[in-house]
Amino acid sequence: MAGLELLSDQGYRLDGRKATELRKVQARMGVFAQADGSAYLEQGNTKALAVVYGPHEIRGSRSRALHDRAVINCQYSMATFSTAERKRRPHGDRKSTEMSLHLKQTFEAAVLTELYPRSQIDIYVKILQSDGGNYSVCVNAATLAVIDAGIPMRDYVCACTVGFVDETSLADLCYAEESGGVSSLALALLPRGGQIALVQMDARLHQDHLDTLIEAAMTACKGVSKVLDQVVRQHLQEASTLQE
Repeated sequence: MAGLELLSDQGYRLDGRKATELRKVQARMGVFAQADGSAYLEQGNTKALAVVYGPHEIRGSRSRALHDRAVINCQYSMATFSTAERKRRPHGDRKSTEMSLHLKQTFEAAVLTELYPRSQIDIYVKILQSDGGNYSVCVNAATLAVIDAGIPMRDYVCACTVGFVDETSLADLCYAEESGGVSSLALALLPRGGQIALVQMDARLHQDHLDTLIEAAMTACKGVSKVLDQVVRQHLQEASTLQE
């Protein structure tokens, strides 16, 4: 797919969005009563479910315990029906292992692990429908689940995938754009302090364009954080109404 097809002369993308426009985000918190925290999030047509257990005692080998902070354990998987082609291994493959590690690194930067020494926090994220930006959607869903579990964080951790085509930065890529040969970058941000938790990049990009792309990703993440904040406030309002 040529770059010209991804962005029309009028500045519109394949799904009708402008270059900096995010996909519609819809989310719900507290979707599982059995877990300590849970959330379901849709970002465009990408849909993810996040579940959090903990903090609890270290399970298995006690040698994994850290005396000054909690261990964060993340597991990423994709439902077999999440893509057009049926997945034979929904988790355990190289891509899932890599994504689990990225999620772990992201939440180690955001969660106040020092408050829970010698304990463990489990974060499980499953992609139910995949249409681009899987890592970003998982981070956003897991953030809501961690907040629902009542685990203190330095800030919301928000993520977004951005691409570069025709000298233009595209925010929040869908699958067609990701697979269209666009140089893309996924970034996780703690928006209030502007601290970057993780940057992931698979394609080549000229050094001159890197700062532009990171700036576009940070702006997009701040847009996502406003939406997540609204979801949290609405959930708290509903919970307080039920208690009354």
